Amino acid sequence: MKLSDIMGNAGLSMYAQVALILFLAVFIAVIIRTWAPSRRLELEEAAMLPLNDELPAVRGREG
Repeated sequence: MKLSDIMGNAGLSMYAQVALILFLAVFIAVIIRTWAPSRRLELEEAAMLPLNDELPAVRGREG
C-alpha cells in the first residue's frame, strides 16, 4: 500500500475547504478593520510618524 493510496482514501479534502473559508473570513475582517472610517484618524497619525520631528528618535535597546 502506498502513502498516496492511504492519503487519497482518508477523506481529507474537507480540510482544504475549511482552511480556505477560514482564510477568507480573516482576510475580510482585516480589510474591514483597516478601511473602517472610525480608524481614519489613527491611521493618518501613524502615517505621519516618520515625518514627526517632535518625537525623540529611538535607536533600539540601550543598556
